[in-house]
Amino acid sequence: MPNPEGEFSQIPLPHSTIRPIGVYALSGLAADGNHLLAVDAIRGYLVRIDPHTNNTTILNPHHVGEWIGVSGLSVWEDTFWFAKGQEAIWCDRQTLTPTVFTRLPYPVTGVAVSDLLVYVSCQKSGYIHIFDRTTGESTGRIPQPGVGCETLVLHNDALWVADRAEQTVYCLDRTTGDLKFSALTPFSSPTGIAFYYPTDGAEPICYVVYADEEPYIRDDPNAKSPYQLTFRDRTFIHPLYFHHEPEAHYTLSNGFAIELSYVEELLPLEAVALNQVEWRIALPSNTLRQRVRHVEAIGCECTIEEQDGQKVAVFKFDKLAPNQGGLLGWKAVIEMYGLKYSLSPDDIDDRLTLPAELAQLYLVDDDDLAMDTDTMIQAAKEAVGTETNVLRKMLKIRNYVYDRLSYGIQPKIDTPDIALARGVGSCGEYVGVLLALARLNGIACRTIGRYKCPPYPDRRQVPLQPDFNHVWLEFYIPGIGWLPMESNMDDTIERGPYPQRFFMGLAWYHTEIGKGISFEKMKAIDKPEHLSMGDLAINHICFRILDELMPS
Repeated sequence: MPNPEGEFSQIPLPHSTIRPIGVYALSGLAADGNHLLAVDAIRGYLVRIDPHTNNTTILNPHHVGEWIGVSGLSVWEDTFWFAKGQEAIWCDRQTLTPTVFTRLPYPVTGVAVSDLLVYVSCQKSGYIHIFDRTTGESTGRIPQPGVGCETLVLHNDALWVADRAEQTVYCLDRTTGDLKFSALTPFSSPTGIAFYYPTDGAEPICYVVYADEEPYIRDDPNAKSPYQLTFRDRTFIHPLYFHHEPEAHYTLSNGFAIELSYVEELLPLEAVALNQVEWRIALPSNTLRQRVRHVEAIGCECTIEEQDGQKVAVFKFDKLAPNQGGLLGWKAVIEMYGLKYSLSPDDIDDRLTLPAELAQLYLVDDDDLAMDTDTMIQAAKEAVGTETNVLRKMLKIRNYVYDRLSYGIQPKIDTPDIALARGVGSCGEYVGVLLALARLNGIACRTIGRYKCPPYPDRRQVPLQPDFNHVWLEFYIPGIGWLPMESNMDDTIERGPYPQRFFMGLAWYHTEIGKGISFEKMKAIDKPEHLSMGDLAINHICFRILDELMPS
């Protein structure tokens, strides 16, 4: 099968993951000459790390108890600054004697220092507080850009914020707090950010430190059942690469070359003969954040057709005999990047209207959305109230659904009115409710997705199988275009506030396949009405992460 999209060049990455030795959960990160500095919040180690060798040195061997629970490390001249409990603290880097700079009513998580000012982040207050460095007097505050624990660094006259819950790095105007742009991080739970200047004079590297737990199977030979599920600490430092398009309001971040195969194994549940069979399977899409490098057929030859601007693999058989075996599908190599839009309601021109052709396609009930039921009509009114701005309306609809649904796998997908009344829904049911409420409020929406690559970018060249298929949606803003929104992944906090990491954003592992069209269809001239593709075949989905990429 010919490559439908051509080859894409790859920019080699100059830097790789740093794995400090002998640490458990790093929190806070700072650059110091040729080294990086971080704090192990569990052990209380202040460590110096060589980014080229991973060599790790403990700088406070006699003061570890005082550094347990520290976060938000910053360096200013000959002093260290950090957060602990409700206090922002500084100390001389020689004596390490702590001095309280300021104390807030709530716990603080991040500190950044300049020649004149000190910035202190406090999740519970919802603000980054600003103080005069010499007097300690408060000079103002700016809202936190996210809802999680945030660490800070000053760079290029901007305030950079890493938010653990949002899985996002924000670049803010240090004076006003206005958002310049934001970028999704390739890993979850970022706990520190720093800009490191290489000795060769190259451009500074934005490093982000991560700390989390990961499940693994422990082999206990003394137990009756030797294989046990348990958790272990996982912490490392990784460069954040990003490319910002200010005119288009979006930012791409770390990407990965992915090999994805989708194969149907013919495994009929009943003996049935079919004639003149056409089996259509959508291919990965080309989007702002996703590029198809190569496609090839698996099992059987196929042709590639275009359907509504999307590529589809078409397999044709003169006849499928009863109990016939076989494989049919495709393998694709694609580039997938993190994508985050930075749009505010003020960026939306409310005078623009939805194009008529989109209204005909995406404001109608074309998928059992129960849009004519009293339940959904009333919910649509409650969700947006008197709001008229499209972006605010969509966010209010999302939060309304999150307030009323909890995630749970269901034996089948029910209509939105049933799911909303039940209060529990799968990702498909979240999408159904969101689609219905958005369309009832005049917002064009459509379903997208199909699968997510298992989010383990450090597991290269090994087969990775997703546990479930997954769908999310896109909504349309006149004058802007289609914007992505996850179905349920940000419904993480009971009654909120909810993260917005996947509101107008997608992680690198979201795979977009057949945007706006059906993923898979099969027809035959003598196909019984009751017969579905699930009665004829079982699918096999496999991802393989090939390499990391830099957005350009």
